[in-house]
Amino acid sequence: MSKTKFLSILFLLATANVVAQSEKFEYRFSIDVENTIEKDTVPWKYQIGANEYSFVGNYQKTRETWDKNGVGKPQITEEDSLYFIGFLPINAKDYIIERSKREQIIIINEAHTYPNHRTFTHSLLQGLYDNGYRYLGLEALFDTIINERKYPIIESGYYTREPEFGNLIYTALNIGFTLFGYDDFEHNGKEREIAQARNIANFMEQNPHGKVLIHCGHDHVIEGTPNNRTWEKAMAGRLKEYTRINPFTIDQTQFAEKSERKNNHPYIAMINKGFSVVLIDENGNLFNGKKGNDQVDVRIIHPETHYINNRPNFLLGAGNRKEYHIEKSTIPQYALLVLAYRKNEFENNGVPADIIEVFENENIPSLILDKGNYEIIMKDKNYNIINRYEIKIE
Repeated sequence: MSKTKFLSILFLLATANVVAQSEKFEYRFSIDVENTIEKDTVPWKYQIGANEYSFVGNYQKTRETWDKNGVGKPQITEEDSLYFIGFLPINAKDYIIERSKREQIIIINEAHTYPNHRTFTHSLLQGLYDNGYRYLGLEALFDTIINERKYPIIESGYYTREPEFGNLIYTALNIGFTLFGYDDFEHNGKEREIAQARNIANFMEQNPHGKVLIHCGHDHVIEGTPNNRTWEKAMAGRLKEYTRINPFTIDQTQFAEKSERKNNHPYIAMINKGFSVVLIDENGNLFNGKKGNDQVDVRIIHPETHYINNRPNFLLGAGNRKEYHIEKSTIPQYALLVLAYRKNEFENNGVPADIIEVFENENIPSLILDKGNYEIIMKDKNYNIINRYEIKIE
């Protein structure tokens, strides 16, 4: 499937979600997601399934399902290798926060089925706020009272239902960011890129005091030549034109890891760091892919994900998160869906801070939670609540 066709399908999925916001949404066991995928006949069933797996924290199944759309092992030429080794890896978070001091607009993207991209953006928030960033634009947000409520709810958007996206929003609001959505579902293709950029530019004109962070999906981050030439310019390029401000554009998707290591881009293994990196040469030039590429300012290379007790290590990468171990005495039966909500958010249809699935005769995965008060909701295979209690993470 081409990237253009895929992005169009994502657009249709999100549009359908807006129309159907009133329908009851349920976080579902992986087995139920799998059964739906097997029975489904729509061409985009793997996109839907991958997102649903991500909603309940089954990141391995998320990537396996996503890769069913087609994946091959990336190849690099000798010229690519020689160009690549002219750069040195440095800590991506540290570089971006330092660089932000001299920028007015930062645009960073995500692949919608890669929650670790949201975790990375989350990790930047406090540093960016300290450097004058006051506004966070989210392509995925459709919630006009989010800044008053101070936390996301299920109806805030489609992708925002995923816990790492919810945590990103919650933290941004509590740090002091003003959030705004800027997407446009009346158009597609070139017209959508124009509308997104116009919406951001208009917001900036109305809110001139403070720097702006934009978190977008996929190719909208491109300020140079877009992959889809019919766009002429992607959102980032249009925004640069409308505001006359050169944004600092950051891509997280080009070198995203696959479900099988053999299909990862070779650069991931060549870097072999335990943290996310950007690459810079002795003259201060940033690595953004192939030599001569003009699409973005820099591309992040994230490390391979490692699983500890069935939980990915990237979940500990933002905030002051700690593992919370479920006591067996609180488990009335198996199988369980365990959802951790910030206090008072469950009743108000909030987005869980974390979700795990618990099965008999398996190690119980830990919840990964930031400091605060939580309500633990346990549901059985029929999605009935069978236990409910409060905890505090110090």
